[in-house]
Amino acid sequence: MTTSPADLDALMSARFSCRAFRPDPVPRAVIERIVTTARKVPSWCNAQPWQLIITSGAETDAFREALKAEVASASFSADLPFPTRYTGVYQDRRRTCGWALYEAVGVQKGDREGSARQNMRNFDLFDAPHCAIVSSPAELGGYGAMDTGGFVTAFTLAAQAEGVATIPQAAVASYSPFLHRYFGIGEDRLTLCAISFGYADMDDPVNAFRTERAGLDEIVEWRG
Repeated sequence: MTTSPADLDALMSARFSCRAFRPDPVPRAVIERIVTTARKVPSWCNAQPWQLIITSGAETDAFREALKAEVASASFSADLPFPTRYTGVYQDRRRTCGWALYEAVGVQKGDREGSARQNMRNFDLFDAPHCAIVSSPAELGGYGAMDTGGFVTAFTLAAQAEGVATIPQAAVASYSPFLHRYFGIGEDRLTLCAISFGYADMDDPVNAFRTERAGLDEIVEWRG
């Protein structure tokens, strides 16, 4: 069986980073189908380094509250080093994305309290009913993280195909020591990100904004 290029492009175009969720839970069978599909991505030597902890219901709510308490009392610390800086076109894209988000939620330039409130929504998990904590083995380093990134992409697309919205969140992994303690994740694993997911609240204006994509001439250098 083959999937048409148009169908795949439509699926990828429909996917977006959801920042407002309805409280309705996703059925367990649907979540299992999403993971079953996502696990088919390639990985170096077929190591399949990704591991998930998925919360639902009261477990998600308890984690949400504990995470916010941690953010209020602890400093930033991530297992995987964050970018040292953004320059050039990468900084331009980052700023464009940020201001489009703030415009969607009515935060004006210079409104530091408003931008701080929006940033804290990361740690509310955007009210998602589910959260997946994603990790890979520390001994596999950057290549384990790269393979796991492929799994994260596949997870978001498989979810979209099921009508489930997602948002991968590096912000949650910026409190890695807390994630290790809270979930009992061994120090032999790197916590890479969270994926908050559920059904999108499309009445919230934050879900109306979309990011742009670079053109082929910006990302491909043709030889021959």
